[in-house]
Amino acid sequence: MATREQRHEEILRTAARMFAVSGFHGVSIDELGAELGISGPAIYRYFPSKEAILSAMLVDISERLYAGARERVAANDTAEHRLDALIEFHVEFALADPDLIAVQYRDLGSMPERERRTVRRLQREYVDEWVAVLQELYPKVSEQTARSSAHAAFGLLNSTPYTGRAGVTDLADLLRTMVAAALAAGCSTDEPASRR
Repeated sequence: MATREQRHEEILRTAARMFAVSGFHGVSIDELGAELGISGPAIYRYFPSKEAILSAMLVDISERLYAGARERVAANDTAEHRLDALIEFHVEFALADPDLIAVQYRDLGSMPERERRTVRRLQREYVDEWVAVLQELYPKVSEQTARSSAHAAFGLLNSTPYTGRAGVTDLADLLRTMVAAALAAGCSTDEPASRR
């Protein structure tokens, strides 16, 4: 028999998959329960509402991304290695959790305001880790350009819920190569043309 924690995780995984396909508003609590093999109301033993399920999954992934970025930055001793580690980390996330990417993109606005602010703060802190590394690696790049470059890289990486089904043999290598090249191109735009 599953423990409470295991059931909690199972609900979050199943909800993420269903929300990614049908949207938060397109999945009823009864449909979610049926997919889990329990009644819809039985879910309320684990979460007080459907909004609480959405909040738990999106706050959790935002916390994990930020913590993971900090760990990888701290574990590497050069800016180049830190950037490689950040890219590798986000590639792994994008390929492992495309459902969460799709849910966050489409359904973040359905979260209660307090939890939505928490997610936005964690997202900013995650981006800040990338910006600091980019400015260390490319000393002439402005914070604004580094931030814009990081967001563009996330756009590429977070497209995997849609491109991951394209049948590329080694999508992880492709993504790593493309993101590194995009960041290098973006962060060199602030340098004088004679130095490029």
